Amino acid sequence: MLPERIPTTTRTDWQSELRDAITSAVELLQFLELSAEEAGFSDEACADFPLKVPRVFAARMVKGDPRDPLLLQVMASGMELLAGPGYGPDPVGESGTANPVPGIIHKYHGRALLITTGSCAVHCRYCFRRHFPYDAQQNSRRQWREALGYVARDPDIREVILSGGDPLVLTDRHLQDLVSQVAAIPHVMRLRIHSRLPVVIPARVTNGLLDAIRHDRLQTVMVIHSNHANEIDVDVLNAMAAMQERGITLLNQAVLLKAVNDDPDTLVALSERLFAAGVMPYYLHLLDKVLGATHFDVPEQRARQIVSELASRLPGYLVPKLVREVAGAGSKTTVAPL
Repeated sequence: MLPERIPTTTRTDWQSELRDAITSAVELLQFLELSAEEAGFSDEACADFPLKVPRVFAARMVKGDPRDPLLLQVMASGMELLAGPGYGPDPVGESGTANPVPGIIHKYHGRALLITTGSCAVHCRYCFRRHFPYDAQQNSRRQWREALGYVARDPDIREVILSGGDPLVLTDRHLQDLVSQVAAIPHVMRLRIHSRLPVVIPARVTNGLLDAIRHDRLQTVMVIHSNHANEIDVDVLNAMAAMQERGITLLNQAVLLKAVNDDPDTLVALSERLFAAGVMPYYLHLLDKVLGATHFDVPEQRARQIVSELASRLPGYLVPKLVREVAGAGSKTTVAPL
């Protein structure tokens, strides 16, 4: 059963929310009534990868709690400065042959990913693209035509994935133009969009956006990214319902993160909350070994135990598939539960 559509008067223009995101650790800590020492804040880590969090997302955090699971995902921590074996700037192999033309990542048969922008609404500290060379991938309209020309020349590509950064930071007009160009490629049948905006700034889901990303010739899939049930408030429920009403398939992918969601109770609550919002749990990713994220790592054995318990407590369709991304592999690698 879909959640009741609950009107809210707290939502503002999404572009204003995007521009007004908190980028100062001092401001965030003051808002949450925490000291830098309590939160483990590091100026050095923030200099390497700037802090950025929308105010509507920060408002879901518990004040006075330095271990709040939403805060841990965005706070620049001194632990990011720790090195770890096997960690590097390109943990999933997106350089070299996987990046055949600027703006295109083509690792898997049948689908190609378009880097639409380097901008995000929120800076997640575990992001596998935190060191990605976006400057070399920035697409002008001419470059986008070249990137889509690559797709048009490969009849095996049936799905185009819009990613980034976050593709939904683009304007509706920009997105509509891009989707129209994708739809004009006869062998492309599906459009997949990976975005955190419907979670961190749900006001982004407007009628204008839905008009822009829906096309009569394409099946549209929205893959949101939520790691914890506390991220999904009433406005997020309403945003999901609006996308469902337009026939958009909704999936979620989460990352297994130490101290954030690495226990069965938390992940059961997430799956239940997602399904109440009409979103199917899709993937639970083992951490990509990106520089700066060692403190989020959950050992594989523990991850397998957690998913095994999920399977004992949830119907199969609510158990996300545990996966790892291996550079050079032909697909995500499934990790079997115990």
